[in-house]
Amino acid sequence: MEHERFLRSGKKLSRQSKTVYTNGTELSNGFHGYKKDNEKLEKTEVAWYRKIFDQNVVPLFLILVTPQVGILFWYTLKQCGGSYTELGVMFSEKSFFPGVYEIWSRTLHWPKDGLCFYILIGYSAWALFLMALLPGEKVEGPITPKGNIPIYIDNGFKHYVVTMVSLAGLTVVLKQYGMSPSVVYDRFDEILLILNVFSLIFCAFLYFKGLHAPSSTDCGTSGNPLFDYYWGTELYPRIFMFDVKVFTNCRFGMTVWGLLVAIFALKSYELHGFVDSMFVSAFLQLAYITKFFWWEAGYMRTIDIMLDRAGYYICWGCLVFIPSFYASVSLYLVAKPVNLGTTTSLLICLCGLTSIYINYIADWQKQRVRQTNGECLIWGKKPNILRAKYMLESGQERESILLASGWWGMSRHFHYIPEILLAFCWSLPALSENIMPYTYVIFLIILLTHRSFRDDTKCGLKYGKFWAEYCRKVPHKIIPYLF
Repeated sequence: MEHERFLRSGKKLSRQSKTVYTNGTELSNGFHGYKKDNEKLEKTEVAWYRKIFDQNVVPLFLILVTPQVGILFWYTLKQCGGSYTELGVMFSEKSFFPGVYEIWSRTLHWPKDGLCFYILIGYSAWALFLMALLPGEKVEGPITPKGNIPIYIDNGFKHYVVTMVSLAGLTVVLKQYGMSPSVVYDRFDEILLILNVFSLIFCAFLYFKGLHAPSSTDCGTSGNPLFDYYWGTELYPRIFMFDVKVFTNCRFGMTVWGLLVAIFALKSYELHGFVDSMFVSAFLQLAYITKFFWWEAGYMRTIDIMLDRAGYYICWGCLVFIPSFYASVSLYLVAKPVNLGTTTSLLICLCGLTSIYINYIADWQKQRVRQTNGECLIWGKKPNILRAKYMLESGQERESILLASGWWGMSRHFHYIPEILLAFCWSLPALSENIMPYTYVIFLIILLTHRSFRDDTKCGLKYGKFWAEYCRKVPHKIIPYLF
């Protein structure tokens, strides 16, 4: 089958909840809550109302509310001058639901022509074309609970560079005919509407695909259609030769973020000329995105890919939330230009670049230790490592290296600190007139804090007593000596 070229299956052995070896070592069976012990616990100890809340109320609430988020950002900037206070006044005068109706019915505009459709379809076709065309090394993702190993073509950085250079070339060509890519800014509300509608339909397609034509054995249903639509029915779905998560997360979400930053900066230049605040913010965002694609193969081993199925939660987020929210600082600075001065601009850039460097080195340390099986130096010393054994659902024994040296000896998720600091640096050029430019930083702090708990839970299930020992070696989650 076609997907077997990209997904290698592990040997199936007898399934058991745990194994006790002659030396007394007890291995946890798999991860992500797949243990039979947990299934029994779920049946006996989890209250029925908690299940209803987690699998019905929360998914329904998020599916109904989240499509409003990107629209509200756009509306806050366009109609409220970037002020949440004015947005609150509007809702207090009309109440929430009439206020939302006002935005959707009278402020937003469904595309009057096909331009925005052509832009989105054209870019998607371009991204898929480059995914198939550009060469790259084959890299393996982490083994799944079912024993499958996803295989990727590592051509993300080439895709990103080619796409950004092509945008620059397209800008030069369009300018010759009195046009500009900045039309995306002018009609951003139309693009958000199209993306919302498409994403809802696409997630429904993924739901049915997982039920009737899964790409691997890492699939299944909870029996609750609402929850399955929200969470997804497949861990690694592929359509023809294309990996869905690679497309939604990287080729669309992250790449479109970079494209929007560049387009919004272009719009700012067309309106105001060179503005240092826009330059600093755009420079740091693009530097971070460039680093992301340079390290894309490592991203394929993160919790977003390993744990989250391809459903509304992650696919809508990458197709709509990232374009509408992650580039919100640049969107804001088009309408609210700020002059920082040379010294302030340089200091912010220096702080931001230092954050990117620390984040990159932290990821590199972990990769280096695993590539050399611990036979390397971290900060001039042999690394302190823990060889953690675990089992797949099939009963296969596996081993991972947990690093407790370098940046990873300071806290289990120290790399979140420079990531948060960097986001603050590219938001800071907006200064303090409104809180809107800092919304992403606030969101990131909440997201990464929550993710640290999710990751600890996942690793606890996966590694069992080995993870408990690792937590004793590295007791702090994110901030050394505090949290």
